Amino acid sequence: MAKKKINFEESLSELETLVEEMEQGNLSLEESLSRFEKGISLTTECQQALQSAELKVQELVEKNGKILEKDFNLND
Repeated sequence: MAKKKINFEESLSELETLVEEMEQGNLSLEESLSRFEKGISLTTECQQALQSAELKVQELVEKNGKILEKDFNLND
């Protein structure tokens, strides 16, 4: 089954929720570890989205008074 790709804002929101749950201190060790593992995964997704956005910005260049945009694959 293919994993559903969520966007940056959704990943960040879910990460914030996980942090809040863990900060409350009401989770068992197993629950905390599970949320920590999910948090690491979400952090990686957010970092990748930010890196893709940075690449997109870098690809925008001004040449001869026109802004040119070079397409690239966000999944790379």
